Amino acid sequence: QVQLVESGGGLVQAGGSLRLSCAASGRTISTYDIGWFRQVLGKEREFVAAISRSGGSTLYADSKKGRFTISRDNAKNTVYLQMNSLKPEDTAVYCCAVRTRGTSPYSEAGYEYWGQGTQVTVSS
Repeated sequence: QVQLVESGGGLVQAGGSLRLSCAASGRTISTYDIGWFRQVLGKEREFVAAISRSGGSTLYADSKKGRFTISRDNAKNTVYLQMNSLKPEDTAVYCCAVRTRGTSPYSEAGYEYWGQGTQVTVSS
């Protein structure tokens, strides 16, 4: 099993930046694609970004392209999400997850081993 712990969330003003971390333990995540999702209370979980096991391929939700950057350091067993130009609508709990199934990387159905999430709040 893999345990994931997200960190780096917090309160930031609109236009600001945050860098989220997703630290894995229990086993290496270097052989897995990793995704970031976010969820607002009462709404469905939303895909944010994903990165391939080598880090050579990345995917983003359309609204995040150019503002968010996903990266990974397999030596540290950690995946990052750099978020710039934050907007109030980016406010959510951000979670990372390990993709273990061959379904679409945009769908949470393909992911297993979810972290508890880190709260990001963007004030206007």
